[in-house]
Amino acid sequence: MQKLLIANRGEIACRVMRTARAMGLRTVAVFSEVDGDAPHVRMADQAYLIGPAPAQESYLDMDRILSVAAKSGADAVHPGYGFLSENAVFAERATTAGLTFVGPPAEAIRAMGQKATAKAMMEQAEVPVVPGYHGSEQDPDFLSVEAEKIGYPVLIKAVAGGGGKGMRRVDDPAKFAKALQGARREAQSSFGDDLVLLERYIEKPRHIEIQVFADGHGNVVHLFERDCSLQRRHQKVIEEAPAPGMAPELRARMGEAAVAAARAIGYVGAGTVEFIADVADGLRADGFYFMEMNTRLQVEHPVTEMITGQDLVEWQLRVAAGEALPLAQADIALTGHAMEFRVYAENPARKFLPSTGRLARFRLPAEDRSVRVDSGVAEGGEVTPYYDPMIAKLVVHGEDRRGAIRRAEVALEAFQIAGVTTNLDFLRRVVRHGPFGDADLDTGFIERHAEVLLVPPPAPDARILALSALVGLVERQTEQSVVAGDPHSPWGTADGWRLNDEGHDSFEFLFGEESHMVGVRYRRDGRYELTIGDTPLLATGALTDDGVLTGDLDGERVKAAVAVDGDDLHLLVDGATYRLTRHDPLHGEIEDDIPAASINAPLPGKIVQVLVESGATVKKGDSLLVLEAMKMEHTITAPAEGRVAKVNFSAGDQVDEGDILLAFDDEA
Repeated sequence: MQKLLIANRGEIACRVMRTARAMGLRTVAVFSEVDGDAPHVRMADQAYLIGPAPAQESYLDMDRILSVAAKSGADAVHPGYGFLSENAVFAERATTAGLTFVGPPAEAIRAMGQKATAKAMMEQAEVPVVPGYHGSEQDPDFLSVEAEKIGYPVLIKAVAGGGGKGMRRVDDPAKFAKALQGARREAQSSFGDDLVLLERYIEKPRHIEIQVFADGHGNVVHLFERDCSLQRRHQKVIEEAPAPGMAPELRARMGEAAVAAARAIGYVGAGTVEFIADVADGLRADGFYFMEMNTRLQVEHPVTEMITGQDLVEWQLRVAAGEALPLAQADIALTGHAMEFRVYAENPARKFLPSTGRLARFRLPAEDRSVRVDSGVAEGGEVTPYYDPMIAKLVVHGEDRRGAIRRAEVALEAFQIAGVTTNLDFLRRVVRHGPFGDADLDTGFIERHAEVLLVPPPAPDARILALSALVGLVERQTEQSVVAGDPHSPWGTADGWRLNDEGHDSFEFLFGEESHMVGVRYRRDGRYELTIGDTPLLATGALTDDGVLTGDLDGERVKAAVAVDGDDLHLLVDGATYRLTRHDPLHGEIEDDIPAASINAPLPGKIVQVLVESGATVKKGDSLLVLEAMKMEHTITAPAEGRVAKVNFSAGDQVDEGDILLAFDDEA
């Protein structure tokens, strides 16, 4: 193996390249039209365009990727995770083309890729499985009867799925048919396969998975467990290792079950055996069940690397090259506690709706032996609607769980991201929340603590408004101080001069629909007298070229990171992010030409289903359209009772953020 093509993008492509380079391998990147300046492209030794932005026309196009492998002289391919990583056909075609596929044999991928088949094999290997229906009969009426037999609530899962796609919880038999239709549609869109299975829904589950590794010489080991219970939309947000409350005896039993699962399918390479544990009565040896096996490297593999000191990508590359596993089971040690926090471009207060836009500021915490940040984006880059909204992963390590949480608090405060809405404030609230610190975990944690964790962005107080005004004042001073190169020009002053009046000025900031005014008077001593509401304060400030504002507010020294993107002003202060719009009266009043009684696209995407027609009467909460963006479906619902006047788009149409999807009658 001399040259490695990474058939992926983003942070996993960068992460694989780092290890490949350290091992002396040359690397080849592939990229879509929107990723031309992405970090993984700049990092690679060679890079090739493979098509338009949609994944089906680029990162999922086997022909183009294999053509690049031949053209570049690559002799191996690493699929990363997602995209083609668990595609048995791609593994076969890569091998047939003479490439070393850095992953398991196609037969193993195929066996575990069909969840129903996988569960049958696990039962034969005496690995416990969740009760449910895993058969091939897919008639909706038949599945409805099977759901009744299992007992509600039930979970519908895409047979070929993963990452929460094609998954629906159903509590009411009357809603089963609609949930089944949605799960199938999402599964077909994501995996090209709409087959589903049914499982008993465990009311208080923990998601615990075991990292396994196997080589081509018959050796199979596990590298302990990860707890991935903190999830939204069935997708992981925070992972940690080891699992809190895991007794050594149970760890050994789960590890043995995972190794047995890998042996049962002749596995080779890195894999993860996922279990669901019923923790209604705590973690028990008889209370865990096989869910699925991911035949690839996981997003959360860095927490395992942190507690074992091993580089799992290096293990992958060595095993793919025919070497034996570097360590035997008895030689793998567990040290300390690690956590991974997924930083997403999304809005937790709006049901984790993905966010798109330009990264006006993107600064990461300093890394050391206990803090690691994996990312595949850069400042100035675009977060598009075509791919997963994860933009970074923070991984921390401590001597114990409390130590890891303390490091996470500090590192999360150090992130500076502006231009898109992120879940950083949400993650900070999680790590400070008492039940999280007490490890009272299950997959319903976020929903159960929603009132504390899912709150709107903080409204700007007097201090934030004062800092916002200071940004404008300092910018104005800088711009006017060099007018025409004449330091004595009266046009070069920025003191709010007025005829027959002392210098004064004002700023208007919009936060949502609220308007905030800040009055300014210029003092002879160089300070500004700001008035916010009825509160006056004296202020001075300085702004560095790197976008750091140092303000003095009535003697309080405050630092803020600043990013200006058009009329939007982003302030990052004490770990909180504020986004305000600067209103310039010279621009005139902004005309709102969008009808009040209309629904707009919350983000760019594709309409996959229209559920109402013009003239239909709907109730509050009724489903109107289904929008697919960032690999997930988003159901648009009616905000109130009313009559639909016009539907502006059809299934298959692409929409931009803000497009009017449909309008209601004025009387609605």
